[in-house]
Amino acid sequence: QIFEIPASTKAKAWIDNDTYLKMYQESVDDPKAFWDKQAERLDWFKKWDNTLDWDFNDAHIRWYEGGKLNVSYNCLDRHLETRADQAALIWESDDPNVDRTFTYKELHAEVSKFANVMKNRGIKKGDRVMIYMPMIPELAIACLACTRIGAVHSVVFGGFSAEALKNRILDCEGKMLITANAGIRGGKSVPLKQNADAAMEGTGTESCIVVKHTDDDCKMQSERDYYWHEEMAGVSADCPAEEMDAEDP
Repeated sequence: QIFEIPASTKAKAWIDNDTYLKMYQESVDDPKAFWDKQAERLDWFKKWDNTLDWDFNDAHIRWYEGGKLNVSYNCLDRHLETRADQAALIWESDDPNVDRTFTYKELHAEVSKFANVMKNRGIKKGDRVMIYMPMIPELAIACLACTRIGAVHSVVFGGFSAEALKNRILDCEGKMLITANAGIRGGKSVPLKQNADAAMEGTGTESCIVVKHTDDDCKMQSERDYYWHEEMAGVSADCPAEEMDAEDP
């Protein structure tokens, strides 16, 4: 059965089906021109030298070689001039009466501050950061902060066990873990920090940042565990975005 799309929805769509089919054909007929055009929609610190290099026999595909850009910059900084006071992130909690909204300006500041928190804890470009959190604003902030300084983040589903998290920490050689004291799912508390403690045993994880999301108590290990709100207090909101290669993870 085919359900017709309401006219009101069609009117707000970025493209219609005819436009999509035209774009698809352009991508097939002239891939370089098509993907050059798409890349121009992003802000680049340095334009790429070669749009696409691929060889299935040598098993490699490389996009926009020589180009320099940053995901965090494209998500936030370039919008500050025209959208600073517009909503960038809207969060609704497990409780329908609790929500938070961040403007681009506010989100940019929070991301920059947490990027500096990570730098203060020794995280640098190329380091792996594990994120084991509920669906809260700090999750998005942590991801964008990682991209801002060139750290590689691995998001682990908050419903995974301590063992599953530990395996991923070991696989990634995670240097930092970001979590919450607990999460809320279906009105029930999920002991994220307790799972994180078990997962970090024997991994060599150097630091753990903990968001106090609920009133649940959690154990904090001295010189390894730090509360998010305490780390963010007094930290500068000035953190220039790292220039990253287009193929960087």
